[in-house]
Amino acid sequence: MNRTTARAWWAVLAVVVALSVGTEFVLHLVDPEDPSLGVVERVVRFFSFFTVQSNLLVLAAVLPLVRDPFHDGPGWRVVRLASLLGITITGIVYAVVLAPLYDPQGLNAWTNTGEHYVSPVMTVLGWLLFGPRPRVTGDVVARALLWPVAWIAWILAQGTVTAWYPYDFMDVAAHGYAVALRNLGVVVLLALAFLLLFRLVDRRLPPTQAAEQLVHAG
Repeated sequence: MNRTTARAWWAVLAVVVALSVGTEFVLHLVDPEDPSLGVVERVVRFFSFFTVQSNLLVLAAVLPLVRDPFHDGPGWRVVRLASLLGITITGIVYAVVLAPLYDPQGLNAWTNTGEHYVSPVMTVLGWLLFGPRPRVTGDVVARALLWPVAWIAWILAQGTVTAWYPYDFMDVAAHGYAVALRNLGVVVLLALAFLLLFRLVDRRLPPTQAAEQLVHAG
């Protein structure tokens, strides 16, 4: 692996994600869809979106790779896999379901492109190209699955108080608990399928371990 190329790739991705999420956060505060909401409610809702959390996980996962493309660590492995899961789902769902219904303008168009197109493509493609591999074990898969489950639990819990849900398919107020829980069950199964796919790819693609050992030996 070319360390310089890998570091540059992750650096560009980190800048894109930071600028996209940061700009959208500011826009969310100064020009909210619902002006009746207080600042705290706006902040809570912003960080409750799956897209936002996925991109923040991507940022947390790639920043160490800017310094060291062979970075490793038990906690980082979980964050990396969770970020791959989240941003993959984000990109696919947006492109297939939401893009035809959403026409962002101005700065929102730029942040939308960064979060829903550039970030998913660069994250997954960078993982395939640069690794580092192997990093995904059964334990990492199990721990990474805790994040989407925790996100679902949070959305349902706050929804009982606010009656607000970030996505229609999980809107208990509109569909009832039976339908919402069925939809969320499908989401969990889909997440598990993606995690297992990532583990398979991580094991089948050529490892970067040999290159890593060579670098550290030098």
